[in-house]
Amino acid sequence: MNYRDKYNHWLENDYFDEETKIELMGIIDDKEIEDRFYADLSFGTAGLRGKMGAGTNRMNRYTVSLATQGLAQTIVKKGKEAMSRGVAIAYDVRHYSDKFAEIAARVLAANGIKVYLFEGIRPTPVLSYTIRKLKTISGIVVTASHNPRDYNGYKVYWEEGSQILDDIADEILSEINNIKDFSEIKLMDLDEAIQKGLIQYIGKEIDQAYDGDLLN
Repeated sequence: MNYRDKYNHWLENDYFDEETKIELMGIIDDKEIEDRFYADLSFGTAGLRGKMGAGTNRMNRYTVSLATQGLAQTIVKKGKEAMSRGVAIAYDVRHYSDKFAEIAARVLAANGIKVYLFEGIRPTPVLSYTIRKLKTISGIVVTASHNPRDYNGYKVYWEEGSQILDDIADEILSEINNIKDFSEIKLMDLDEAIQKGLIQYIGKEIDQAYDGDLLN
């Protein structure tokens, strides 16, 4: 599909929410439509980074869920142990960071993967520490780092507590490329995931352990 076909697909498909469609219908400039849909937001440098907004070339709930489904499929292929070890998720103060973190948690849970989700904002070093402390297979931090305020980012970490290297990134990208439609992405209701023990909120206990280890 060309960029116009993708744009119309998002407007006409019931999968995409009304808020997204209203945003897209408000775009008058064809060059803006092209910029949002001429490509898919690339998964590289350990994750996603881009302007927030509706479209395949933007950071939004759909592109975040797509990347997370790719991560989930990568973990599932590594077996039950990896799935039960789970994924830790942290996020910063950027607009939508908390929503992107929750969406990622719900996608992972829908794929049967345990999630440890911080109940509030945390810096990236705490996410790295948490991966090693809880012995999770992976981690996600939603942060735009030093990028402009209309940007956000999604960084994937691996069991060592550092950002994924090319081998894991290539596995995730391959899984993302195998997803042909957003409707293939699994998504579990938040309350259901919590009730089933697939999403667990974390916070002060990790902060206390982190502070204690820094002092030792």
